[in-house]
Amino acid sequence: MSEKLKENTVKTIIKEKEIVFNENCILGGDKDFFINRLSECFLKAKKIDIIVAFLRETGVKLLKNDLELAKNNGVKIRILTGNYLGITEPSALYLMKDILKSKCDMRFYADSKRSFHPKAYIFHYEDGGGEIFIGSSNISLSALTKGIEWNYRLKKEDNIEDFKYFCYAFEDLFLNNSIVLNENELKNYSRQWKKPKVYSVKEIEEEVEKEKVINIFSPRGAQIEALSGLNKLRDEGMDKGIVVASTGIGKTYLAAFDSLKYEKVLFVAHREEILNQAEIIFKNVRENFKTGFFRGNTRDLNVDGLFASVQTLGKKEYLNENYFSRDYFDYIVIDEFHHAVNKNYINIINYFKPKFLLGITATPERMDNKDVFQICDYNIAYEIRLTEAINKGYLCPFRYYGIYDDSVNYDNINLNRGRYNEKELEKSLMIDKRANLILKHYKKYNSKQCIGFCSSKNHAEYMAKYFNENGVKACAVYSGVGENSINRSEAIKKLVNGNIQIIFSVDMFNEGVDIKTLDMVMFLRPTESSTIFLQQLGRGLRLDKNKKYVNVLDFIGNYKKADMIPSLIGGKRKCNEKGNNPNEFEYPEDCIVDFDFELVDIYKRLLSKDIKIKDLVKEEYFRIKEELGHRPRRVEFIKGIDGEIYF
Repeated sequence: MSEKLKENTVKTIIKEKEIVFNENCILGGDKDFFINRLSECFLKAKKIDIIVAFLRETGVKLLKNDLELAKNNGVKIRILTGNYLGITEPSALYLMKDILKSKCDMRFYADSKRSFHPKAYIFHYEDGGGEIFIGSSNISLSALTKGIEWNYRLKKEDNIEDFKYFCYAFEDLFLNNSIVLNENELKNYSRQWKKPKVYSVKEIEEEVEKEKVINIFSPRGAQIEALSGLNKLRDEGMDKGIVVASTGIGKTYLAAFDSLKYEKVLFVAHREEILNQAEIIFKNVRENFKTGFFRGNTRDLNVDGLFASVQTLGKKEYLNENYFSRDYFDYIVIDEFHHAVNKNYINIINYFKPKFLLGITATPERMDNKDVFQICDYNIAYEIRLTEAINKGYLCPFRYYGIYDDSVNYDNINLNRGRYNEKELEKSLMIDKRANLILKHYKKYNSKQCIGFCSSKNHAEYMAKYFNENGVKACAVYSGVGENSINRSEAIKKLVNGNIQIIFSVDMFNEGVDIKTLDMVMFLRPTESSTIFLQQLGRGLRLDKNKKYVNVLDFIGNYKKADMIPSLIGGKRKCNEKGNNPNEFEYPEDCIVDFDFELVDIYKRLLSKDIKIKDLVKEEYFRIKEELGHRPRRVEFIKGIDGEIYF
């Protein structure tokens, strides 16, 4: 079946199956969908009160057309729901508010510790009549369609006293036992919300598959919350903003959804693969969207959406009236926004004057401490980091194994500007003793699809050769030609098809790659950049219905920044505890972390070490001086110093 055919709405399918058994009794199942009865009532109501135990995103999407119709008819809608056990999804609340705007008064039942299970839909009509549906259906796709849910229609004219009694009970709960879901309350609920244990990754994926019948390409989860934040910025008169979202959230789809209000769109990225992927996504979201590219030797101009490489468009020769007027684009997206402090990005940002500019990134913090938030006037529309994304079920949990590696003594490798000398590091890592350690641990986990991140091209080539020689089908991916190297797209195809089991790479898989079925990530070089670490970790965190978790193998020695790893994977000391054993820290939901005991001893020393602030500042001074090439002025020093030391 083609993707277009799948876009048939659930209601179309419903009508084909509909058989009315009883005017007042709705039983659900394949032939008696509750949504049909509700739609009839939404059409003629002047006031609607809804009380349900929970709302789910798929249910709100199913009701969207009915809700919009009611809103346009001036209907006042009140909704009382629960937050008991966290079943109500924040994205469902954000979506409901976005659909109804000021026509909706939405509240939580005040006692979050008390079981809250009412399900009733109360409709008031112009002629003074009304009806209530009371039964078992919450606002979810299943409950409104083919789930076995029993609901009974109670007509006002037939049961006026009962109708009044239910209305009075709703009024009392709504006015006297509720918390108004204003912006702050909704934001706090979203921040604290975790995916309920009753939902597995497979169930979430199956729900998404069902949702495709409603609309294949529509915002979901974090995207809905981010869109709400972007709309709020624009309502406040802002013309630019940044969204910080962990790898795997769907930032490019988010940008495509947000662009729907605008005609001329520019999407800027630094990799060709990202541009190709983005062009497909925008065409999925926007019908009849004429697209083109501005990169290499291609100069497409008469298009609705232009996908441009920063290396090409950022040149001064193209940033002039001969090619583009300053207001040519209504909407500009800068992908991987942490790069936006670089020259060509700045050229583009300074030249164009769009109605709105969106920066998207998973990792806004830079090792050189340049401030990307300043470029968007510190307008953070939405932010969801690794821990929150896993807790909410948007990303796959990980099982992290910190493996002690004493085959390399990093004290013997020279540092240059805070980084290890590349040639010396490469030579130290390319030894059989270490490769054998990696192979031995790799074989423990029966991985089918793995990426191993290396320090250099030669290191990647060496590791691919070693694995091939030891019976594990492998390849290397980097810019250049080697005995075991192939291009990136071919490598991905072979990995997914099972022709190889592991890809060794340096940084070509950091961005713009989506392999949902990846079951292992290996870090085979010292972690020197938090940004790169999180990007590479994110390769394995995509959700897939056949994947419960991703294994992460990190080979750790006595290198300079090893102590930052526990915090990078979300580790925090438990409340009121001061211990420095990273195995006892709190990590994201359903994640397992296990550092070898030798590393635990190292971390205990590192995390408890009382380093004098004077020594830290002195070390930072010389680092910044070397980076600038001159003695730093006071402002340069303050801007360049590591934030953890400064604060």
